[in-house]
Amino acid sequence: MTPPGAALRVCLRLRREAFHLDVDLHLPGRGVSALFGPSGCGKTTLLRAVAGLEPGAEGFLQVGDEVWQEGRRGRPPHRRAVGYVFQEASLFSHLDVRANLDYGVRRVPPGRRRVPLQRTVELLGIGHLLQRWPHQLSGGERQRVAIARALAVGPRLLLLDEPLAALDLARKREILPYLESLHDELEIPVIYVSHAPDEVARLADHMVLLQAGRETASGPVGEMLTRLDLPLARGEGAGALIEGRVAGHDDRFELTYVDFAGGRFTVARNDMASGHPVRLRVAARDVSLTLERQRGTSILNIFPARVEQLVPEGRAKMMVRLSVQGVPLLSSLTRKSADALALAPGRSVYAQVKSVAVL
Repeated sequence: MTPPGAALRVCLRLRREAFHLDVDLHLPGRGVSALFGPSGCGKTTLLRAVAGLEPGAEGFLQVGDEVWQEGRRGRPPHRRAVGYVFQEASLFSHLDVRANLDYGVRRVPPGRRRVPLQRTVELLGIGHLLQRWPHQLSGGERQRVAIARALAVGPRLLLLDEPLAALDLARKREILPYLESLHDELEIPVIYVSHAPDEVARLADHMVLLQAGRETASGPVGEMLTRLDLPLARGEGAGALIEGRVAGHDDRFELTYVDFAGGRFTVARNDMASGHPVRLRVAARDVSLTLERQRGTSILNIFPARVEQLVPEGRAKMMVRLSVQGVPLLSSLTRKSADALALAPGRSVYAQVKSVAVL
């Protein structure tokens, strides 16, 4: 059954000698859906099948009210309203940036141009690059232009295939804010391929885990990151994702207050205006537990919580999933500490958050 508000139905199969793809997904009609998994799990193959670039794919594909594929019969790639951005920006080297963008615009009748070109140029911050040639651009600039050209074709669906994979850390930091602006401003659904958990946590709303060509789990990204039956919620990188809004600032101590469903976080000062939505990440290793609220402590973020689930990690560690007024949080601690606190599902505790990352 299609969940309310879902606008993408992807039920595709592909058989090759060494690889089988078999997925059945319902994806939201707005925001970023991330395909996540190890190399070789089928992320790019699935993206290519959605774009019509895998001739052997069969199944059912519906985007909004348009059916793009039924069985073996499907629209050819040029009749699928898709914007596709690859790992390497495939710009036309003989055209300057403006001409690269105009190439995309000319392919679409005026009535089907969903995002005005000037708006795309503003969102991606490439106005000053229009007269340059591709060889004069940095890696991050080339990818921003490639995304702008993909949007210029008026897509109903934007496909991003690891657009940051070929960039160094500095270029990734340069382009991430622009990807966030697309997320906030566009009505177009995005399918984003990545194997980097930090990118997914920062950009995605929905997550699909793939393994050997099959979906192993799918759901809102905050829920997926804290499910103890999934590998994402285990190990050193485990953490919770929390959606909140800026409540105000403390000018004296250079702090910012962020309200969420479970209370209020105090974080390092940022320049976001009050009311601005913000995404926080709390690492499991930065959450300690006590049975009583502590006083005389340097920790500012302390919340009453309830233990939901405990799972052993190796011989000495325990991962605990908590609920803070319905908001999931993870805590990594020793099995000895869990035993000393007599932790069990339903137990009331206080979660002490030592560090919070503002995404």
